Amino acid sequence: MAMGTSQATQPLVLNGDVTPLEELSLEDQEELRNLKKELEQLKTQFEKADAVKSRLLLDKLDQEKQKNEAQDEMMVLVQEEKDFWKALENQKQDLEQEALAVAETNHQLRHQINKQKERLKFMRSESESLQQKFKVIAAILEKAVKFTGVEKEIPDHKLEEDCLHIQGQFSIIEQPTFTLSGGQALITFEEEQVAERILKLARCPVTVDSAKMDVKPSRVALDPTVKFEVQLNMSLKKIEVSNIPPVLPEERIRDKLELSFSKPSLGGGEVENVDYDKDSGTAVITFVHTGVAERVAMKKTYPFDISEVSVSLCTEHQIKKLQTFCGTSRRTVLLSGVRDILDEEDLQDNLEIHFQKPSNYGGEVENIKYTAQGQTTVAYFNEETVARE
Repeated sequence: MAMGTSQATQPLVLNGDVTPLEELSLEDQEELRNLKKELEQLKTQFEKADAVKSRLLLDKLDQEKQKNEAQDEMMVLVQEEKDFWKALENQKQDLEQEALAVAETNHQLRHQINKQKERLKFMRSESESLQQKFKVIAAILEKAVKFTGVEKEIPDHKLEEDCLHIQGQFSIIEQPTFTLSGGQALITFEEEQVAERILKLARCPVTVDSAKMDVKPSRVALDPTVKFEVQLNMSLKKIEVSNIPPVLPEERIRDKLELSFSKPSLGGGEVENVDYDKDSGTAVITFVHTGVAERVAMKKTYPFDISEVSVSLCTEHQIKKLQTFCGTSRRTVLLSGVRDILDEEDLQDNLEIHFQKPSNYGGEVENIKYTAQGQTTVAYFNEETVARE
């Protein structure tokens, strides 16, 4: 900013002499006062201009300082931005590595799952096969029971409670079996050591009706068998009702069952509880007094609504101590490679004669069975003759 320059006011000099103020004319005095006044104004303007200049210089310094600070902050922000993108890139790489590891783990897990599915499928197939193999389907014949004594005395105050159930326990043992194919024979010796002597031979030359043949002895590996216990609990106050027609709502059927089985004229009695299963069409009815359930169950059928339902005593059973085992017969030898030289009975007799002779390493024969070519026979063994594995 351009500033005006003021000259110091000099006394008015005329002809080299200083003229006193009083000697000046009025016009000169007025001019002098105006000059003084203008001088004061210039002085004031100069001071203001100097203050403005100082303020501007200070502002400039502040701006320089702020500029430097802003530059420093900018550098810090730039560095922070670089660090942020670098960290972000590192994090991205780590995530990509983790994603690859997870993908590999998932692949391995899927492979293991597929293997386990295949194994489960195989095990289910094996289980179904074993269930079919060990399924016990047999009708137990009725047998007269003779009571020979009292096992335990029941106090009178517990007589009613203990006589509400009939409990039984049965042990079921499947006889070991062996399927005899055509051209094979099973021979059982009375002594175990005779069978062991025969089994040590690689082959047994046998002469039948002037014809010679070599039979191969081997140990009898029996089919797998099962052994288990059945525990039976029969209630004398409950009956099981089946073949209930679902013609009414569930609550109505429950009420009708209670009403129908409460009629003494039909052989029923006071009902304590009705447990009805709509899905299976069955119900368990509990009577208040004993004897009613037996009386109703003996009828086999019972009138209900416009039809009849099947009735029986309510029984519960559990299978315990289920065991499966394989084994070999200790005294029986399997003979393979037998030819049909004679008919079945004659050939069987000749084999028995041959293996009874001590000269042929034989001994007393307890039993022998031969199966001709093209036939099969299932042989059953006693449990005590079997060596379990």
